[in-house]
Amino acid sequence: MTLVPTPIPSRTQYVLEEIKRRILTGWLTPGQALVETELAAQFGVSKTPVREALKTLAGTGLVVMSQYKGVTVRMVDADMAREVYDVRLLLEPEALRRTVSRRASLDAAREALTRAEGAEDTAERSLANREFHRALYLPCGNPLLGRMLDELRDQAALVSAVAWAASPSWEREAGEHREILRLASEGDADGAARALHDHIASFVERAYPRAAAEEGQA
Repeated sequence: MTLVPTPIPSRTQYVLEEIKRRILTGWLTPGQALVETELAAQFGVSKTPVREALKTLAGTGLVVMSQYKGVTVRMVDADMAREVYDVRLLLEPEALRRTVSRRASLDAAREALTRAEGAEDTAERSLANREFHRALYLPCGNPLLGRMLDELRDQAALVSAVAWAASPSWEREAGEHREILRLASEGDADGAARALHDHIASFVERAYPRAAAEEGQA
């Protein structure tokens, strides 16, 4: 018997997406307390959908639930960055290599790149960049690999948001994205995978040098 996931009620989904958006755009900062009553008042809902949304966000790693401190936005440090980006380095370039090798459509990646370059604010650009990466790995032909990377997206976005707030590097990353897409469009699976690996590695080296140094010693 196949179990069908229970749909999330619309109010809970709304609260979930809004809290996530606020975290990933820096409106809610790492370490900030998330109080159920305050959030419920802001969203015009009862505490129940807020509580359920926070539980889901805890499961994705965006918030931390503590018996003593309550719920807070997850702190980002070099250790977290290393863990998240180590997994990305292992999985994402291989997924892109498979996407290119099977000649999957890259139209969604092109559209996301165009949206990112024309974005008028940080939130819009961040969302488009996330969609660009997803559009590269999702058509890899292995649904499990795609889901694994999807589960990592929010934590990776949180790491990026904190780094961008401290030292914006949009232009450099945009150029790297264009090169990755160029290689992928030309059918160079290995070249695109290498460029994506270098892109991910260079970001964590710049933003979290201690994490990169420890990775090199591992």
